[in-house]
Amino acid sequence: MRISELSRASGVPVATIKYYLREGLLHEGQLTSATQAQYDEGHVARLRLVRALIGVGGLSVAATREVLDQLDHPADSTHDLLGAAHRSLGPAVDEDVDTSAAESLLDRLGWQVRSADRQAVRQLAAALTALEAADFPLSEDEVVSYAQAMRAIAEREVADVPLESTEAAVRYMVLGTVLVEPLLLALRRLAQVDASARRYGTR
Repeated sequence: MRISELSRASGVPVATIKYYLREGLLHEGQLTSATQAQYDEGHVARLRLVRALIGVGGLSVAATREVLDQLDHPADSTHDLLGAAHRSLGPAVDEDVDTSAAESLLDRLGWQVRSADRQAVRQLAAALTALEAADFPLSEDEVVSYAQAMRAIAEREVADVPLESTEAAVRYMVLGTVLVEPLLLALRRLAQVDASARRYGTR
């Protein structure tokens, strides 16, 4: 298909497709002349993925490029795949952040976190620091209750990782991280509305 047909098939404007091609988010089509190329269903699927990552996932072009690189060049083990997927995703946190409170919490939880997963540890530390700075600290017991809820979700997600191919596993982990997090946030907010209505009434 030509680029105009690719645009219709994917729902992505031609100008945006050309931008994604320039940024390396979409692989080049098969050249048929100096100014024309043919595209296939693989391009349609990649465009839909890019739109999901940038749109629903809220990733920057640079972060999207890193995620796509993980899909195209996956790590060796399933566990390393997950770590690589997480490291491709934000937010970036200053490496000098004090992680002592986060590490204490992880020790209490007994979670197996390696040095390769330091970005997530720094993100947790930054979140705890932000709560303190806003004078809205949570007790360790409250944070543990959040962690236990997340652990139950994570156990289910990890158990569902498809193992028939590395590509399928990477796709599941990356998209599951990027696209499910907005879902979790929306469900949390709706659950708060429901809990409030049940506790305080709906006047």
